[in-house]
Amino acid sequence: MTNDKGNILVVDDTPDNLRLLAAMLSKKGYTVRKALNGQIAIATVHSVPPDIILLDINMPNMNGYQVCQTLKADEQTKDIPIIFISALDDVIDKVKAFNMGGVDYITKPFQGEEVIARIENQLTICRQKKQLQQEILDKQKAQEALQVYLHAVSHDLRNPVIAMSMIFNHLLKSANELEPKISIPRSTFQQLVNSCDRQLSLINSLVEIQQYDVWGVSLDCRPLNLYDFAQQLAIEWELRLQEHQAILDNQISPDLPKVYADNHQLWRVYENLINNALKYNSPELKIILDAEILEEKTDNQSTSIMIRCTVTDNGIGMTGEVAKGLFERYYRGQHTRHTAGLGLGLYLCRQIIEAHGGKIGVITHPDDGAKFWFTLPVYESKLS
Repeated sequence: MTNDKGNILVVDDTPDNLRLLAAMLSKKGYTVRKALNGQIAIATVHSVPPDIILLDINMPNMNGYQVCQTLKADEQTKDIPIIFISALDDVIDKVKAFNMGGVDYITKPFQGEEVIARIENQLTICRQKKQLQQEILDKQKAQEALQVYLHAVSHDLRNPVIAMSMIFNHLLKSANELEPKISIPRSTFQQLVNSCDRQLSLINSLVEIQQYDVWGVSLDCRPLNLYDFAQQLAIEWELRLQEHQAILDNQISPDLPKVYADNHQLWRVYENLINNALKYNSPELKIILDAEILEEKTDNQSTSIMIRCTVTDNGIGMTGEVAKGLFERYYRGQHTRHTAGLGLGLYLCRQIIEAHGGKIGVITHPDDGAKFWFTLPVYESKLS
């Protein structure tokens, strides 16, 4: 609604009728516009759609029925309620008005109280209809967001499960078949614990999904040393990398300032990027992890200190056209038709990085590898 009471367009070819209705409605607090014929009425409606139209029938050139029929045939104006107000009081005229799409019919001469009551009735119906439509839209968006979230968690559960499976298979292959017990190194056992913790965290996020807004990513940000983080990442991905005959090179400086990030969510970003690099490229791939300090200009022209992280591979790369859609939901590129997946991994990465206040992108060319980059906020107390 344009104001608290409503915006009403009065259409009548008799100036005295227009003045009478306009004065009465304005006194009651409505915003009133006037049109002396059908053509002016249609132009006025398209200029600024009213909340309701009071429409006379007997007008020259274009009568009220024709005006109503024109407005109801237009997608942009078909839902505007039209109350016919006419001296014609035959049943046939009233039935025709309703058949044309009118919501009510007032016979001249009219009583002011009746006009106000019928207008208020239609405005109430409009408000309730809009409220219902918004509730339906909100519910659809919430269901869509929930579906995406469930897909994302299912997607990310694969990586820790695969990691655990590979560790167990490696232990079985390396063990003596005649020995009933298998000795597990402490470092390997710690990898299993870490993998279980990540699975548990993802499962808990499903259980707790109604405790926070499904439209955003829930963050638990803390100071994080990227070098140590990447070292642990390399250790836990060692078997997967060996399987693909790939190398993960951590070139992040140990002296780099800490970032302020959610360890669990950031792990999901790196896992998705590394997993995609292995999935869509040939064996013997080299993946480089790096990071640097970056100064960015904010909207108010002040300087913001961020850390720019990169995950670079020397694989097949991709075209600029394919790269444009990589971070969209359910997007799957030209090399994905023979691989399983929903196209949610990079979309999830974008959601996580943007929740941190950062940006994400890719620099790539066909047959020249890909460099995925994203920015994270610096833990400010360490810069002072």
